[in-house]
Amino acid sequence: MMKRKKVLMLGWEFPPLINGGLGVACYGISKALSKHLDLTIVLPKTSPDDQQIPHVKLIGLNHLNASEVFHEELQFEKSRKEQLDQEIKGIVEATVDPYYQYSTTTKTDAQKISQEIEHISKDIIGIEGISPDFLEVFKSKEVYGEDVIQKVIFYAKYAEKLCKSIDFDIIYAHDWMTFLAGVTIKQITGKPLVVHVHALDYDRVGSHSRGWIYDVEKYGMQNADRVIPVSKYTAEVITNHYGIDASKIYPVHNGAIEVESFKEVKKIPEKLVLFLGRVTHQKGPENFMEIASKVFEAYPKVRFVVAGTGDKLKRLIEKGAYRNIGHKFHFTGFLDKDKVNRLLSMTDVYCMPSVSEPFGLSALEAAQFGIPTVLSKQSGVSEVLEGALTADFWDVNLMAEHIVSLLESKKLANQLVAKNKKNLQNLTWDHSAEKILDVFQSLEEGVAVYS
Repeated sequence: MMKRKKVLMLGWEFPPLINGGLGVACYGISKALSKHLDLTIVLPKTSPDDQQIPHVKLIGLNHLNASEVFHEELQFEKSRKEQLDQEIKGIVEATVDPYYQYSTTTKTDAQKISQEIEHISKDIIGIEGISPDFLEVFKSKEVYGEDVIQKVIFYAKYAEKLCKSIDFDIIYAHDWMTFLAGVTIKQITGKPLVVHVHALDYDRVGSHSRGWIYDVEKYGMQNADRVIPVSKYTAEVITNHYGIDASKIYPVHNGAIEVESFKEVKKIPEKLVLFLGRVTHQKGPENFMEIASKVFEAYPKVRFVVAGTGDKLKRLIEKGAYRNIGHKFHFTGFLDKDKVNRLLSMTDVYCMPSVSEPFGLSALEAAQFGIPTVLSKQSGVSEVLEGALTADFWDVNLMAEHIVSLLESKKLANQLVAKNKKNLQNLTWDHSAEKILDVFQSLEEGVAVYS
């Protein structure tokens, strides 16, 4: 059993300020880890309504006093320089030991430490290069937006200075928005860096993904001591598309926050097939329209619900009208958690035709409500729900066949729901936290933890 450590967690979303699955996952992970670790979570923005968790301290940059941050940094630089002086002294003393093996490594280490001192000196002189006014960017309503790259850079600069007043053993960064901060803090503190990959630019853009975000993702994973993707599917993308060493990649599947499921009677006689998530290319909404057309041909007593919003929504509505099945579609827009649960309580089949889905928490939510699921093979959640029927995202014929078979056969649907229910017993955030703790422990032991 590892001793209780202190972890500096770098995040971008946290309830109630969430945009998608990242905030939900970070909440589940931090709540489960807090039973074993002390967590300090640095976020661009926090709210007075933030979820309070024992052993977890939330810091929002939107509430910071910049002058206090800089004061703490100066105190850190003084103590860090004293520590580095001792390290150099230790190397000099080691080289006069007759039993010490001389090597170029010794010279390199000494040179690196000298360079670090020089870097620190320049950083102190250059503090005025970061204006306290930059904190205003985190007081806006949107933590993403058109200026998200600017926010990522400012976040890294302020997190770097803030970390010098925080006691921690491990840096734990979540997704590309925090990777610059994670690497910078590792460089100035020497603490190990673990990056948790919930989604990639590859998922949003495809195999031709190249650009600033891709570079930041690759930079973060290259400099990390451990990489935790949310699925084996994402692990393969990280290895093959980003060229990251597979030996430091440890997949950890997401969990689900336990909910009390219920059933609500529909006001319509038809059965419901649900698409739940952002209406963007990555989630495959246009494939869902194709699938729906084929399902409707074989099973007319059905309706389709698209719950979510995104840049493909308008096009999808137009496409439904063009195909003369618009009368069978309901577009709800964004729904809060209570309304999502009500919708799930009335759903007969859940369909997730994602082009690339690192995990897919909404599929676990559907399984919790006893809904049979049809999933893209290009998803992480398909690895853990044995009762899901799967197909390649582009195989709309097979997906439609799966949905029709579930609508027609209550027996088949019940059998698959029972399988998924059994899988859910191990798909908890506590179970995920145990694996994350194993990864943290491996940093001390310097060995692989599991495959």
